[in-house]
Amino acid sequence: MMEPLVSRNPPANKFFLFALFLLGSTLIFGLTGALQYVVPGLLKAQLSFEKVRPLHVTSAVFWIIFSAMGAVYAYLPQRNGKRIFSVRLMNIQFYLFAATILVVLATYVLGIFGGREYWEFHPFLAIPVGLSWIFFMINVFRSVGSFRKLPVYMWMWMTGAAFFLFTFVESYLWLIPYFRSDIVHDMTIQWKSYGSMVGCWNQLIYGSSIYLMDKISGHEKYSYSRIGFALYFLGLFNLMFNWGHHIYTLPTPQFVQYISYGVSMTELILLGRIIWLWKSSLTTARKHYHLFSYRFLLAADVWILLTLVVAIMMSVPAINAYTHGTHITVAHTMGATIGINSFLILAFMFDLFPLKNRISASRFNFAFYAVNISLLVFWIALLTAGVLKAIWQMHHPDIPFAVMMSTLKPAFLIFLAGGVGVAAALGIIIRKIVRYHRAEEDFS
Repeated sequence: MMEPLVSRNPPANKFFLFALFLLGSTLIFGLTGALQYVVPGLLKAQLSFEKVRPLHVTSAVFWIIFSAMGAVYAYLPQRNGKRIFSVRLMNIQFYLFAATILVVLATYVLGIFGGREYWEFHPFLAIPVGLSWIFFMINVFRSVGSFRKLPVYMWMWMTGAAFFLFTFVESYLWLIPYFRSDIVHDMTIQWKSYGSMVGCWNQLIYGSSIYLMDKISGHEKYSYSRIGFALYFLGLFNLMFNWGHHIYTLPTPQFVQYISYGVSMTELILLGRIIWLWKSSLTTARKHYHLFSYRFLLAADVWILLTLVVAIMMSVPAINAYTHGTHITVAHTMGATIGINSFLILAFMFDLFPLKNRISASRFNFAFYAVNISLLVFWIALLTAGVLKAIWQMHHPDIPFAVMMSTLKPAFLIFLAGGVGVAAALGIIIRKIVRYHRAEEDFS
C-alpha cells in the first residue's frame, strides 16, 4: 500500500538535518538560560538573558516547523509513489528559510530586535519567512492533486499549511496603527494568532503521526476512520477557537472564553486514543521491526496524558488566574514541545533514517529512558516553581520579587539538572542521526 520510494538520500533530509541543528541550538541556549536562573548575572555582558530567551524560543519553534515540513515532504512522495511537485521549489524554499533563520539568530546575538514574542526579530525578516511558507503551500497542494477520497492526514497537512500562513500574517497586524492603538484588541489578536499557530503545526505533525501509524500497521484503518476525521475537525476547531484560554485576564466577551474552555485540549484526547487503539492492534513482529519509532510514539502518548492534565487545569478560569505568568505555563509548554511534538518528530526520523542497525539497543534504551526521566524531573521542577510563584503573586505581593526568586533556587537547580539530562540524551540521538546521514552521503 505505502511502499517508500527507493532513495538513500531523499531531498527532504536537509529539512531534518537543519532542524537537528536548531534542536541543538535550542538545548544550548536553554541550558544557558537555566544556568542564568541559578547564577544571576552569568554572561550578562556577552549573552544576557534578554538575548538567550529569544534564541532558545525561536530555535525551538523553528525546530518544530522545519521538522514538520520535512515530515510532509518525506511522506507525501511515499504515499503518492512519485516525487514532490517541485524539488527545485522545495530547495529554494529550504535555502531561503534556513538563511533567514540564521540571520534571525545572528541579530539576537547582536541585540537587534523589533518584533514580539515568538517573532522577536525585526519585522522585515518576516517577509522571506512568509515567502518560504507560500512555496511550501504550493508544493503541498500541487503534490496532493485531486481532493477526492483523501486520507485524513492529507487534509491535516493542507489545513496546517494554509492556516499557518494566515496566522503568521495575523501576528503582524500590530504593525498597522489601527490594531495597535487599542491595547486590549492588540493583545487579543497577538495571543489569538500565537495560539492558532500552534494548532497549525500540530495539524502537520499529528497528520504525519497518523500516516506513520498506518505505515507501521500496514493498512489505512486510521487514516479513513471516523475517529481520525473527528481528530481533524476537532483540531481545525481548536486552531480557530482554542486560543481563548490565553486571554482570560483580558476584558474580552465571556462567550469567547466559554467556547475556548469547552474545546481546550480536546484534540489531545482523541490523538491519545488513536495511538492507544493503534498500539493494541499491532502484532509483536511489527512492534519489534519498528521498535525505535514505536517507542517514541508510545512516549508521546504518555506525555499527551500528562500535558492534558495540566492544560485542562490551566483552562479553568479560577486556576488560570493563579498559573498565568508562572512557570506552570512554561512546564505545560515544555511538556507539549518536548514530550509530544519532539518525540513524534523523533519517531518520524527513526522511521525515515533506518538507524536500527546503526545504534545498539542498549544505547538507544539509555538515551530513551534518560530523556524521558530527565524530562519528567525537569517538568516537575517547573511545576513546583510555578506553584510557589503563584502563591506569592496572589497572596504575598508584599514580599520582594528577589526574595521570592531566592526561595525558588532549589527548584531551579533540579530544573537545571533535568535540562542537562534531556540535552545529553538528545545529544546522543542527534549525533547518531547526523553520523548516519554522513555515511549515506559518502556511500552515494
